[in-house]
Amino acid sequence: MQKRSYYIVNGITLYRMVAAPLLFLMIFSHQEEIFKWLLVVSFLTDAIDGFIARRYKAVSILGSKLDSIADDLTIAAAITAAIVFKLPFLKQEIVWVILLIALYLIQTILALIRYKRISSFHTWLAKIAAVLQGFFLCLLFLLKDPVYPLFYLAASVTMVDLLEEIILVILLPQWQTDIKGLYWVVRK
Repeated sequence: MQKRSYYIVNGITLYRMVAAPLLFLMIFSHQEEIFKWLLVVSFLTDAIDGFIARRYKAVSILGSKLDSIADDLTIAAAITAAIVFKLPFLKQEIVWVILLIALYLIQTILALIRYKRISSFHTWLAKIAAVLQGFFLCLLFLLKDPVYPLFYLAASVTMVDLLEEIILVILLPQWQTDIKGLYWVVRK
């Protein structure tokens, strides 16, 4: 069953990677209705593949790398859609948006310099941030108005997560995956 679990988990993750170009196609062809439902499916499959991987002990380095790439592609599509479909909201929250993008770029550049690849820490804080981001981004496209308290919560947790990951890149001399968080690294 374990080998089959790897195939299932990686297949679900690959779906998200394949869905990303479709998401972008829907954005640039102004098909917001189809886009929002594909986005919901992508975020749901992200939750499902992680749960299945942990439940059936089908965790692998390849799976972690694929998951990180699929996550980044899904978030990139959601942010691009926000620019295309929800620009007034982004303009209103430009300070938060710039801070989050800057922290993400700092973390990614540091990881590329240090490890020659993006990080795949999958910390608990990153998982919480991803769930909040997914809820907010889905609701941003499903509802008429943004849910501001959820936006501020998701942005704040994401900011703390990115700061934690920046510190982890600085502290950890070698690339690692599936780290619980900074507390556990320092405790060792």
